[in-house]
Amino acid sequence: MLAIAAAVVFGIYLLLDLLDVKQTDLFNFPTFAALGLLLLSLYLAGIGSGPRNGSGSGRRFYGRRPGRG
Repeated sequence: MLAIAAAVVFGIYLLLDLLDVKQTDLFNFPTFAALGLLLLSLYLAGIGSGPRNGSGSGRRFYGRRPGRG
């Protein structure tokens, strides 16, 4: 999810750059780069990746598994 958010941040900046929107203190390259890289680093660190160790991820099969005779 965080990687998608980082892609959206970089995409918004690309559109602003291509449309040649006047840059202010809030919408400038270092701000967008820092935000995008922060989101990517959090994603790579495993933050926001959802449950992993069998706590609610995937299907659970009780008894015989389907398709195994």
